[in-house]
Amino acid sequence: MMFPTHIVSAGGIVEDGAGNILLVKAHDDGWVYPGGITEVGENLIDGVIREIKEESGIDATVSHLVGVVSNTAIHKWYDGVTDVPTKVMFDFVCKAEGGELSTSDETSECKWVPREEVLEWITLPGIRKRYEAYLNFNGSVNYIEYATATNAECNVKLQRQV
Repeated sequence: MMFPTHIVSAGGIVEDGAGNILLVKAHDDGWVYPGGITEVGENLIDGVIREIKEESGIDATVSHLVGVVSNTAIHKWYDGVTDVPTKVMFDFVCKAEGGELSTSDETSECKWVPREEVLEWITLPGIRKRYEAYLNFNGSVNYIEYATATNAECNVKLQRQV
């Protein structure tokens, strides 16, 4: 029996307590909120806190889960050869607790953006859809399934609250 391969990642929508959201500019993807693939043996909470710190310099705590997302498209990695399997992503609302904005190997800029202006900065359709789920959060976790053929396309297959 072959086991399916999934990438598991966690994203952090970091609030600063003054109505701003932390955004980082990824070298390959433009402006996004921090997050990434969890490491072997790492839980989701530790993973998102680590990713936030690595990508932005900000220390954060997790408040609550806002979304679970499946990207069921299989596409080529940046090398043009390696297949990227299905991704399962968990988006958390986080609170900034300290640290100073700083860039990393993965980010070229980072900044605080007013909550209502974030969609003006995010251009990737999948990240926009996930941020919209945060904006519309009513206490029920959002589940979204989409497929991205490229970074410019996002075909939403299913969206509901669970």
